[in-house]
Amino acid sequence: MINKELFLGDEALAQGAIDAGLSGVYAYPGTPSTEITEFIQHKVVKERLPIHCRWSSNEKTAMEAALGMSFAGKRALVCMKHVGMNVCADAFINSAFTGANGGLVVVAADDPSMHSSQNEQDSRFYGNFAFIPTFEPSSQQETYDMIRAAFDFSEQHQIPVLMRITTRMAHSRAVVETRSGRAQNGMHYPANTRQWVLMPGNSRVRYKAVLEGWDEYEKLAAKSQFNSYTDGADKSMGIIACGIGYNYVMDNFPGGCPFPVLKIAQYPLPKALVNKMAGECSSILVVEEGQPIVEESIRGVLPTPVKIKGRITGELPRMGELTPDNVRPALGLPVREAMEPSKLVVARPPALCVGCGHRDVYNALNEVLRGEYKGAKVFSDIGCYTLGWLPPFRALDTVVEMGASITMAKGAADAGQFPAVAVIGDSTFTHSGMTGLLDAVNEGANIVVIISDNLTTGMTGGQDSAGTGRFEKICEGLGVDPAHIRVVVPLPKNMDEIRNIIRQEIEHKGVSVIIPRRECIQTAKRHNAKKFSK
Repeated sequence: MINKELFLGDEALAQGAIDAGLSGVYAYPGTPSTEITEFIQHKVVKERLPIHCRWSSNEKTAMEAALGMSFAGKRALVCMKHVGMNVCADAFINSAFTGANGGLVVVAADDPSMHSSQNEQDSRFYGNFAFIPTFEPSSQQETYDMIRAAFDFSEQHQIPVLMRITTRMAHSRAVVETRSGRAQNGMHYPANTRQWVLMPGNSRVRYKAVLEGWDEYEKLAAKSQFNSYTDGADKSMGIIACGIGYNYVMDNFPGGCPFPVLKIAQYPLPKALVNKMAGECSSILVVEEGQPIVEESIRGVLPTPVKIKGRITGELPRMGELTPDNVRPALGLPVREAMEPSKLVVARPPALCVGCGHRDVYNALNEVLRGEYKGAKVFSDIGCYTLGWLPPFRALDTVVEMGASITMAKGAADAGQFPAVAVIGDSTFTHSGMTGLLDAVNEGANIVVIISDNLTTGMTGGQDSAGTGRFEKICEGLGVDPAHIRVVVPLPKNMDEIRNIIRQEIEHKGVSVIIPRRECIQTAKRHNAKKFSK
């Protein structure tokens, strides 16, 4: 049976995974991937589906748990934003060697233009690096169809599959036709479990199979339903359009593109189709969202000299998102006149919510450090509390990546910095801050760690936080002296107490942990609304 639904790209992917017989989704929230897991969670509650859908502590644990479900023969989905691929890289890259038993698809949602990210990295590099085939949809309908095909591909070839989407695909809507789903797999284990034990002798044998598989995947990409070669009368230029870049090209040619177009949505790069275009066209324009991976790759595979154009050569912008408008000059089309922004619209930088507990933490910290410790440095982390770097607080000196605050504070203290203060959120602490705290305890580092606990994963919409209610025990278990684990309630009426505790713990020679605990104001509003609606 066919139904029509208006879906975000994330929702189309989630529904496709459910219809593919999904047994478990494993994820850590991160824009623009969050809605995939949230959609599945909503469906599980609404339709009572037997699908595991709890949030993981971080992307590495998500990847490992999904690999375990695959080992047991069931289909598993892993979701994260692009920087999460860095966290799960060890497990992801080794999963090419273990292979997959039940279908295993890893979704990386890239964020060109850095709408809510610290870099623009392109996850297709991970697919090439790990010898794992990559799928990249060009539309919401293709996203739905492709995730189902990706699970089938994974099981048929016993290999994990990487699926890469970008912000515009994840967060734009279109009508999607859905089809009846298949049943979940029953439990069954691999016939050959040797390759799941990555001892060097086993891995050397498996590496040969991985390389042979890569050659086979390239041949399959050339025949894939998701890759296509459309001829055109004007051979002065051929266009290689990857993923959503294909949409940007075709938006500019509603009556049909005059140039030959090679649409790429499944990798490895099908070299045979690239060579076909090079043999027919005087030049090739590569339109790809993210980094110039294909543009660089084809320079090494073309037997005939042909001019290659794209992001590297300047026909397309080197950074930021592509759009139908900014690809027009590269297509030989006139630039559309841009609308002037209204002078009535004033730029509004993001700010901590009115009533947010992080505000009280920063106010107290600033009063103590600026008034009494002129050389103080504050090392912060990724979360909504990162906004403490902006006015009016200007409370932070560094923000690098998830979990870096504690270990950077430790390193600075090792170099002689005093005081060295780390500010980290509750979800980020359990994501990747605990190991840094263990290092600090083991070496008796002279640092103050502030775990600003708002009882949720606030930046991504209020998902559950993995360590809620257990932070004191976690810190004590890691070796922090219980006398220097201090809990405060960040409210204006408690400012004297908070300031005094900050002073006391700065003067303590060793590791101190201060836990300001008050529920996120947005989460509290939602909880109260539910309470009063009953």
